Amino acid sequence: QVQLVESGGGLLQAGGSLRLSCEVSGGTFGSYAMGWFRQAPGKEREFVAAINWSGGATRYGDSVKGRFTISRDNSKNTMYLVMNSLKPEDTAVYYCARAKTSRASAVSARSMDYWGKGTLVTVSS
Repeated sequence: QVQLVESGGGLLQAGGSLRLSCEVSGGTFGSYAMGWFRQAPGKEREFVAAINWSGGATRYGDSVKGRFTISRDNSKNTMYLVMNSLKPEDTAVYYCARAKTSRASAVSARSMDYWGKGTLVTVSS
């Protein structure tokens, strides 16, 4: 049974930084691409970032490019998302997910087979 658990969410002011973690248990973490998605109240789930199996390739949504950084540590079965220069519009529940593929380029909401329960990030103005 593959389980994903996000942590690191919280309440902070605009301009601040936060690091989210996603710890994966079960399965083979190092064989699959991983992704971060977010969903704000009343909005559809949005792609945030993806990373390939080795960490050598990444991809970002347009709204977070240059501010967020995705990384992974396969020795710890953990993925991270460092979020800088946070804006109120970054407020959302952030989900991590495991892809069915090893390639970051193929990551989308429809290509993920396991999801975490999410962690809430609230950015005040």
